Amino acid sequence: MKASLESGCNFWNAGEFYGTPEYNSLHLIERYFTKYPEDAPKVVLSIKGGLNNNMVPDGSPEGIRRSVDNCLALLKGKKSIDIFEMARVDKNTPLETTFKTLEEYVKAGKIGGIALSEVNETTIKKAVGITKIVAVEVEVSLFTTHIFDNGVAAACAEHNIPIVAYSPLSRGFLTGELKSPDDIPEGDFRKTIPRFQPENFHVNLEIVDEVKKLAKQKGYTTPQIAINWVRCQSKKVSLPMWFLDLGTDTHTLQNGNPEIYPIPGATTEERVRENAKIVDLSDAEMAEFDAILKKFQVAGMRYPAYAMGHVDA
Repeated sequence: MKASLESGCNFWNAGEFYGTPEYNSLHLIERYFTKYPEDAPKVVLSIKGGLNNNMVPDGSPEGIRRSVDNCLALLKGKKSIDIFEMARVDKNTPLETTFKTLEEYVKAGKIGGIALSEVNETTIKKAVGITKIVAVEVEVSLFTTHIFDNGVAAACAEHNIPIVAYSPLSRGFLTGELKSPDDIPEGDFRKTIPRFQPENFHVNLEIVDEVKKLAKQKGYTTPQIAINWVRCQSKKVSLPMWFLDLGTDTHTLQNGNPEIYPIPGATTEERVRENAKIVDLSDAEMAEFDAILKKFQVAGMRYPAYAMGHVDA
């Protein structure tokens, strides 16, 4: 975490449900800012919540208050919540009801802004008519490009909403370190994802091999190239990666895309610094990747069937 700040990565994305209730990512963040209180103002902290104990979206006033209040309690005042993000849309609660409750926390200064996650074009356009949306988080990678075709990126560009791109390395596939399904430990969530199943794994590995070849030709690692492909989709190459400016309503757009900020995960200082490397890919280089994507088709869905019902809502 210290290495990420030193590398210019100051947008931190966490979740109430990342880990057990007894020790999730908010516990870790509280520990970090207890040790390094001077770093708290340097970080833009985005917290995902809004799920009940059964991991089902709950956008009711009671569900929202439980989630936000719990997140605030776990942080113990060591760091403010700059962005509170509904992890998934609750289809049983009107957006107006959910946002009204969240706006109470914004007005009270308990959260800085409201974000959405895994929503479709229609939901984005409806949401901006109800409240101010400061970000939309969605999966984006060389394996996951749907937002550029389904209207999500266009809607965010139209309404000046930055996109936070999670899993830019496709849950580790694009690190180039996975050689077979057996490399995934038992109990790992990826064991349930169709893309990592044996019948799909080796098909997808062909894409990784092509990316590895390009990365080697250019003198970078596979993760560096994959992450920067996501970053360069917005053509905001002059900005530092993962910096989210909440103080402006205007975001420079190019090629019809909004600002896109990849948020790769890492568990070692070495990997953090590797992932933070800025690589300004030219239009010609981006075209090389387009050619790979046209040549190969990713096999398998990005979530198991039961979870797909909660995305693109």
